[in-house]
Amino acid sequence: MKFSYQVEKFSSARSSLMLPHPEGEAKSLCDAFRECSLGLHNFDESLIQDDNALNNIRKIKESMNSSGLNDQEEKGLWRIKAESLSEEEKYDFSNAVDELASYFCQF
Repeated sequence: MKFSYQVEKFSSARSSLMLPHPEGEAKSLCDAFRECSLGLHNFDESLIQDDNALNNIRKIKESMNSSGLNDQEEKGLWRIKAESLSEEEKYDFSNAVDELASYFCQF
């Protein structure tokens, strides 16, 4: 399988986003951020020829981007980012993770 590591990471991210969220939604989002980050670390996007998959990678990176945030309470930047996402942004992130997990499973 060409993308076995990405299958593992994005499947795990998708699982993190599923109900229930025993430690809260923000914690579940942070867990998904971590898995996505691992799945995309040193990943060569030129291997992907599908525009929808590339768009989903872009959405995930945007959702996880914590630049410009300040962590005065030492919660963690991803926690702050997760707490700041709108319902629409959470939906877009979750949908992108789901679609990308399915995309990588094809190979």
